[in-house]
Amino acid sequence: MRILAINPGSTSTKFSVFDNNELVLDQTVRHSTEEISKYPKILDQYEFRRDLIIKSMEENHVLVSSLDAVVGRGGLLKPIPGGVYKVNDTLLEDLRKEMMGEHASNLGGILAYEIAKLTGKNVDSFIVDPVVVDELQDLARLSGHPELPRVSIFHALNQKAVARRYARETGAKYEDLSLIVAHLGGGITVGVHYKGKVIDVNNGLDGEGPYSPERSGTLPAGALAKLCYAKKYQLVEVRKMITGRGGMVAYLGTNSAMDVEKRTKEGDKEAERIYKGIAYQVAKEIGACSAVLSGKVDAILITGGLAYSDILTKWISERVEFISKVCIYPGEDETRALAESVFFAINGEQEIKVYN
Repeated sequence: MRILAINPGSTSTKFSVFDNNELVLDQTVRHSTEEISKYPKILDQYEFRRDLIIKSMEENHVLVSSLDAVVGRGGLLKPIPGGVYKVNDTLLEDLRKEMMGEHASNLGGILAYEIAKLTGKNVDSFIVDPVVVDELQDLARLSGHPELPRVSIFHALNQKAVARRYARETGAKYEDLSLIVAHLGGGITVGVHYKGKVIDVNNGLDGEGPYSPERSGTLPAGALAKLCYAKKYQLVEVRKMITGRGGMVAYLGTNSAMDVEKRTKEGDKEAERIYKGIAYQVAKEIGACSAVLSGKVDAILITGGLAYSDILTKWISERVEFISKVCIYPGEDETRALAESVFFAINGEQEIKVYN
């Protein structure tokens, strides 16, 4: 079974081809600011990215007609439980409406569907564990005001893939474990995984939880309200402060953790303070998550691109290892997670769900 897995990011398109679970082709196409800026909206990039994928496949002697399934990263859809979903008209319509917001992942299901059509045969397309996976327990939805309920938007695909990987490595079932998974990347989310469901997690997209390389995380509510009504900024500017120009970008003018770590090792005390602040806030969030599980935590898993940073993971581990053992899974092998889930689903080992 040949499966194409597509993961669109804000400045790149990653895609991989697998024969069953064996990697055949792994590509990351970077998009310059000049290329991206030609398109007013992210959805306008669809044909540009589709053609790049097909061209790269052909250059590597992988024909579109050889595909048996195509899967894309899920986008900002209606809140749904985790799992594998077959792309249907309703799903495509909601992605194109951007009903829950604009994000590069919205292109995933659309690209999967359109490329599946180009195979010239009856090939299905899928999404897996989109960022809007919502399995929150009722108490986790309470924010303190009924007009502002807490919303589940997080790195569901990578968090669940890493949790299942840990379960396989330890000979356990994901559905039997109590885990805390921290995804550290451009955005940071920390989830409570209890018996196969993420029952609590911070909304890493829209201003909640630890600050990150480019997101502000939780801000003082009163000060934010005053800022919004100070007539100094437009709404779009305030939202950029929260997502895109917050965190390290706001403090240090860069979203590159590698640069900040380099500056830290060279003795830049301000860079060290801001970098250590990320570790401090992540550790504090993990501590809060442990309370959700009444302290009964089988393991704490740290993943994402920033997990490659030994100094950052060390700072975090030192603060939380009293709760449970800490396991590091650097990077985001999301295309493999997408393809594996579809492979198991097509073979009947995992349910194929319907989006409605």
